[in-house]
Amino acid sequence: MGSNKIYFYPIWLRIWHGFNAIGIIVLIITGISMQASIESSLIAFNTAVNLHNVAGIIVSLSYLVFFFGNLFTKNGRYYLIKISGFLKRPVKQAYYYAWGMFHGMSAPYPLSEKRKFNPLQKYFYVIVMYMAVPLVIVSGIALFFPELIIEKVFAFSGISITAVVHSAMGFFISIFLVIHLYVASIGKSPAENFKSIISGWHHV
Repeated sequence: MGSNKIYFYPIWLRIWHGFNAIGIIVLIITGISMQASIESSLIAFNTAVNLHNVAGIIVSLSYLVFFFGNLFTKNGRYYLIKISGFLKRPVKQAYYYAWGMFHGMSAPYPLSEKRKFNPLQKYFYVIVMYMAVPLVIVSGIALFFPELIIEKVFAFSGISITAVVHSAMGFFISIFLVIHLYVASIGKSPAENFKSIISGWHHV
């Protein structure tokens, strides 16, 4: 490969990304269908429930691949956040996204062998992958086995609180997915980053 390309996505990460992407999309579609009225539902309720459960299991298992993959390979270093410049770096990147890249400004944090994500990407990935997704999985397991849920949390139903957390995190991940797809289209060409997750090589 040319020197302007870096091998960012090892095979295990690409396989995980594929299963996770399909699982998340199915969860979003079935989740919306389960909460919609019968007339406006995209998928029949019983079918949506069954697909949601299967997709939930797939995403839960694939998350273990992501977690332990990052724990035992070099890929985990890309998710480490430095205290120095904690707020300055993402603000600078946000300015670039909002104004700079439309006016010929160079990316403030170009990708390299040591930097796979810019600061804003890194912060959101950490929040989603190490907070939101685990909460969705744990709350989903709890809803699948409601006997595990505490009946009352103060004066509120434990099941209701668990369902709200599950839906809220699901909605947050849905919004992140839209942003993720948009940011992925920014590069040498709109399709360049999508090619990278297939080949493993990223154009810098």
